[in-house]
Amino acid sequence: MRHVIAILLQNEAGALTRVTGLISAAATTSSRCRSPHERPHCFASHAGHHRIRRRHRADQRQLLKLVDVVGVEDMTSGDHLARELLLIKLQISAEHLESAAALVRRAGGKVLASNPSSYVVELASTEFEIGEFIANMSAFGDIIEVVRSGILGMRAVIHACM
Repeated sequence: MRHVIAILLQNEAGALTRVTGLISAAATTSSRCRSPHERPHCFASHAGHHRIRRRHRADQRQLLKLVDVVGVEDMTSGDHLARELLLIKLQISAEHLESAAALVRRAGGKVLASNPSSYVVELASTEFEIGEFIANMSAFGDIIEVVRSGILGMRAVIHACM
């Protein structure tokens, strides 16, 4: 089963490398996202903390054994939100521009550049929906470039500091 986990990590030299190494040895990671902790006042220490969100198949108990790891939270349950950001650039013929724009609107995306030689779209959605969107957009022209952010996730309800 795939898990989305949040790891609260001390911002120390080599901490991210140690966590990544442990998970890489034990699991297949399909995405990773790192950001500064938004509420540093939650911790007695004045050292910086970072939050890492990962999607992978593995047991998280080994993470808690690392000195730099402050906490691990499995966000696979139903009370979390997970999205990816997609930027896609296509070369589309002029007659397909309106059809492509209609697909972008239905998917909830945003057209960033609209001309036949460089049609660029931004879409935030689930991994599955982004995959479908890419497949559907390929019917309108040649895909030049695809950039995906990896998973971004957070709990939908407010919890104590993590």
